[in-house]
Amino acid sequence: MNQPPTPQGQSQMQVHVELPPDLEAIYTNFAMIGHTPSEVIIDFVRILPGNPRAKVQTRVLMTPMNAKLLLKALTENLDRFEAQFGPIVIPQGGNVAEQLFHPPQPPK
Repeated sequence: MNQPPTPQGQSQMQVHVELPPDLEAIYTNFAMIGHTPSEVIIDFVRILPGNPRAKVQTRVLMTPMNAKLLLKALTENLDRFEAQFGPIVIPQGGNVAEQLFHPPQPPK
């Protein structure tokens, strides 16, 4: 995530992020986003075909400023992804399950 600007006259601290070797990656294919005046809540969910129940895999809480910085970082990374691999096609119409479990068809 991008660092917020450093106020004038202050030096920027270098942060070393540790990725634990036993960290489990969680797959999700849906997110629910809500907010309060002081925080943004993102619930990452996994929806499986044919199953009417979906389980929240992870809940992330962050400040609105950090959520905005995350949005900026995602936008920059997806722009680079599309520049390298081509546009990401988002299906139009239908319901969420159809969009999630039926890949978009190439244009005719």
